[in-house]
Amino acid sequence: MSLPLVPRAWGQAADLTKRVIPKSEEPLPLIGLGTWITFNVGDDPVLMDECAAVIAAFFEGGGRMIDSSPMYGSSQPTIGYGLGKLGYPKQLFSAEKVWISDPGEGAAQIEASKDYWGVRKFDLMQVHNLVSWEEHLPALFDMKAAGRLRYVGITTSEGRRHREIEQIMVSQPIDFVQVTYNILDREVEERILPLAQEKGIAVIVNRPFRQGDLIRQIEDEPLPDWIAETGARSWAQFLLKFIISHPAVTCAIPATTRVDHVRENLEAARGILPDEKLRGRMAAYVEAL
Repeated sequence: MSLPLVPRAWGQAADLTKRVIPKSEEPLPLIGLGTWITFNVGDDPVLMDECAAVIAAFFEGGGRMIDSSPMYGSSQPTIGYGLGKLGYPKQLFSAEKVWISDPGEGAAQIEASKDYWGVRKFDLMQVHNLVSWEEHLPALFDMKAAGRLRYVGITTSEGRRHREIEQIMVSQPIDFVQVTYNILDREVEERILPLAQEKGIAVIVNRPFRQGDLIRQIEDEPLPDWIAETGARSWAQFLLKFIISHPAVTCAIPATTRVDHVRENLEAARGILPDEKLRGRMAAYVEAL
């Protein structure tokens, strides 16, 4: 099943191309906001205000999904600080994780996360890196049935435990799966992305820039002279357009500490999305650098 793109009106700055969540057909912009490392700023008021400015620019540009985890240090209270300064924008799609080996502590961790964010409930709760997923997933399904969250998912990163991810996608009624996918790390194209399309599972992509390493690796290389065909105007947009143009991908979540970068990232969800042939050409170009 190929997820439909949601038509958008040209000329509206906040309008990003969207793809629907298969289980509900709710549209989500193709670019979200990750918070791993970038929002772990402790209680430094200057850095917290910088993160709040990133969140403000993200919403101003039409973004919705912000993703975090209890594993991410002080990222959760940093998000809460930024959301509070903005008056908790209604378009927020809150994506959190439960990450604790003791299943009996899962509910308390989720409540603590809600307090950090300052939200009544989360849109999406994911079992982070499959920690104790056998116990956490039933609890999350119960919370969803009770109206205490809207979607349930699982996550992994850096190519770990893909076979187990596949087994869960087949056997459990999850709404989302989060995996690593970028122009060089494409293992999920073989089985996980096709399976997500088959099962109607939304896909969140983490580490689109390999935590910035991919950008640093190629930033001094020349952009292809045919870059206009991709709709990109920078390496960041080139890499993001490759990801979000895959029909199984619902949302990519690049992380950043800079307002100009969050705006640049969001621009990848406007204009042209490469077709399969062009995506192959893009991958081959980067591989050859």
